[in-house]
Amino acid sequence: MTPRPRPDRRALLDELTSRGVRITAQRRALIAVIQDANRHLDAASLLQLARGRVPGTNRATVYRTIELLKRFGLIDELDLMHLDGEKHYYEASARRDHFHLACFGCGRIEEFTSPAFEQVKADISSQAGFEIRVIRLEAGGLCSMCAGSAETSRRRETPKKD
Repeated sequence: MTPRPRPDRRALLDELTSRGVRITAQRRALIAVIQDANRHLDAASLLQLARGRVPGTNRATVYRTIELLKRFGLIDELDLMHLDGEKHYYEASARRDHFHLACFGCGRIEEFTSPAFEQVKADISSQAGFEIRVIRLEAGGLCSMCAGSAETSRRRETPKKD
């Protein structure tokens, strides 16, 4: 069963074919990996997963396709607080802006949206007369699970007073 594209993501294959881009089997596999991803992937992960679909997929195709998708504004390249070194992660561009919350404990990346975020964008537009086309925001810290584990560890390490 093929996973359905997330409704908040653009249909990458449709976007490329409507622009007359030639779609090879390798490129189709890579696009499907990006489209179906339920997490943010780096180039090495994209290559590995695409090779699982089309064994002959090569590294050059991955990087050329990433550049093509970025040029058309169909994917976002994220630095994400240098998780695991200086990797860059990729995701299909969302229809709605969101924050990325990067956990320094487990490396999980969560997406967060809020009406307050939309209000700040509206305030910027109206007060500064600035037409926002792209926003990239990230916060680094501990997710609820890692923060809970850290708190539990601190409690164990703190001596009790008699």
